[in-house]
Amino acid sequence: MLQISNFSIEALEKILFGNEKFSVEPEKMAEIEKCHLFLKNFSAEKIIYGINTGFGPMAQWRVDDKHLSDLQYNIIRSHSTGAGEPLDDIYVRAAMVARLGSILQCRSGVHPEVALLLTEFINESIIPFVPKHGSVGASGDLVQLAHIALTLIGEGKVHYKGQWRNTTEVLEEKKLKPIGIHIREGLSITNGTSVMTGIAAVNQHYAKKLLDWSVLASVWMNEVASSYNDLMAEPLNACRRHAGQIEIARRMRELSAGSGCLLDREHELYNGGHLCDVTFGHKVQPYYSLRCTPQILGPILETLENSGRVIEEELRSASDNPIVDPETRNVYHGGNFHGDYISLEEDKVKIGMVRVAMVAERQLNYLFHDRINGILPPFLNMGVLGLNYGMQACQFTATSTTAECQTLAMPNYVHSIPNNNDNQDIVSMGTNTALLCKTVIDNCYEVMSILMIALAQATDCLKKADKLAPATRKIYDEIRSLVPMFVEDEPFYDRIASVEKYLRK
Repeated sequence: MLQISNFSIEALEKILFGNEKFSVEPEKMAEIEKCHLFLKNFSAEKIIYGINTGFGPMAQWRVDDKHLSDLQYNIIRSHSTGAGEPLDDIYVRAAMVARLGSILQCRSGVHPEVALLLTEFINESIIPFVPKHGSVGASGDLVQLAHIALTLIGEGKVHYKGQWRNTTEVLEEKKLKPIGIHIREGLSITNGTSVMTGIAAVNQHYAKKLLDWSVLASVWMNEVASSYNDLMAEPLNACRRHAGQIEIARRMRELSAGSGCLLDREHELYNGGHLCDVTFGHKVQPYYSLRCTPQILGPILETLENSGRVIEEELRSASDNPIVDPETRNVYHGGNFHGDYISLEEDKVKIGMVRVAMVAERQLNYLFHDRINGILPPFLNMGVLGLNYGMQACQFTATSTTAECQTLAMPNYVHSIPNNNDNQDIVSMGTNTALLCKTVIDNCYEVMSILMIALAQATDCLKKADKLAPATRKIYDEIRSLVPMFVEDEPFYDRIASVEKYLRK
């Protein structure tokens, strides 16, 4: 069992994708208790936002002491106003991890039972109903976090073992007790960046995989095209200085090791054998979607490295308001719930993934367009031209899906609409941004799946399987186990879905 005091991307991946259980160290639970007791003593006879005042623009109203518990329940119930389809379980589970990560910073003043029940929900995959729409990402993910809080107080519904059930029933079945309201549990659970951070963390996992697939597909593409191997040469890429480009080129050299398909320019063109030729049968330089892979994917690698750092920092941040600090013995009012960090990074990741889709679509076009590649039948059609169609219609799907990605590439971070009586006069829209990024990533997997099938078919058209590098040969074999070589026309939708599932795993 994992011991968690501060969440990392690695730990989150083990929990979400490896289904590892975790617990919070007793020392950390003691710190949460210390912060709670400090707030309990400090808040006596003081005006503190969200403890004895209204919320948002209603903060100017003092709430009578006899209604303080009702105040916390009211923010949970009144803000459970989300709309649309529920988020998939993995994103809600990630959001709960992020909320727990904020509480573990011991700056929220909540009772330790909040951390304990969140841990149980995550470990037992008790998934609150959290609708897709509701957050403007500035007083945090108020609406969507309220739906999580609603289940922690024993209300609402949860997804458990494949069924939507009344929360109370599941808690009783698991012998779990809803949290109580002690000081500010309602506000603390609902106020923060945890939903957008959770979605971003899952996006990060899948985006990194996509980049890896794009690098491998680009090596395989160049093998199919019998490209010259100096496009990935260390001296060429090192003189550009960019760390991402240099690393992508290094990965390509590693993946292409042992290939019998790539050509050596020194052997082919620098030996004086073509000095009398006017034209060459083989392109001296391939198209940009093949040749410029290090330069195109390098910035995306650096973007993902930076987004990973920001997401991990957010997982280890107190994104609450106000901030309760037992060390300085004060309560600070500010805006740590504002989601600009996540929103801006998710826009960058989204744009990077659109570029991955664009590269895959252009590489597909190379494979399908016989007058461009000059070595393959139209649409990789191994049947009778005119009677059979090969992968012709697959290109429609890849092109339309890439076009949707390009539309979604417009930055969402800059879309702020004031609301909440203009109390929230500039907002991050961070959760919307993270969800748009998720859509682009999902689309990109669809395009990449079609590309992988096409690469396997192109390899068979050219009878090159035995000449592939060991790394690409392994993937060829695995793709072919899902989609055997085809001559006759057949529906592709199940094939594409099976390859997408393979790529995600």
